[in-house]
Amino acid sequence: MPEKNRVGEKIRQLREIHEMSVEELAEKSFCSVVLIEQLEAGDLVPSLAPLMKIARALGVRLGTFLDDEAQAGPVVARVGCWESVVRFSGKRPASDVSALEFFSLASHKKDRHMEPFVVDVHASESDEHPLASHEGEEFIYVLSGSIEMFYGRDRYLLEAGDSIYYDSVVPHDVHAFGDGGARILAVVYAPL
Repeated sequence: MPEKNRVGEKIRQLREIHEMSVEELAEKSFCSVVLIEQLEAGDLVPSLAPLMKIARALGVRLGTFLDDEAQAGPVVARVGCWESVVRFSGKRPASDVSALEFFSLASHKKDRHMEPFVVDVHASESDEHPLASHEGEEFIYVLSGSIEMFYGRDRYLLEAGDSIYYDSVVPHDVHAFGDGGARILAVVYAPL
């Protein structure tokens, strides 16, 4: 398993704590057995939508996959010292390449309801942008570069300084626009 991709190990640990088989987790999360096995083995860079379904099936927050030691008080994230980089494949279901790098801004905050991240969004070589949905809400603020977002049937082009707040139950896709990448502040709320 890649050194910085601890998500698969956390999924396996939580599944075993709940005394769940891979098949049971797949059924509860509406994901395939193969996907769960590949994630746990570290052979697959996870996509955010199935990861949120897995977290929900395990009864944990999305941020649980990033947490090590939680603290009850405030958490300060200093510039350049962000922890818990997690790489996601974007919407590609069978990818071993990272399209998104999430830097948690509250990885040690106990009992949080929001998941704040700085996300590096790498330029895509594909013109295909499949939409995905999940429960909750998201807020995105573009720090640098350009972001193209498909939200249902609508398209939004966001530049540095622009933001968007939306219900993530509506099928959507967020990706870098143009040849360069982008950096965003993303705050995700996913109810348990």
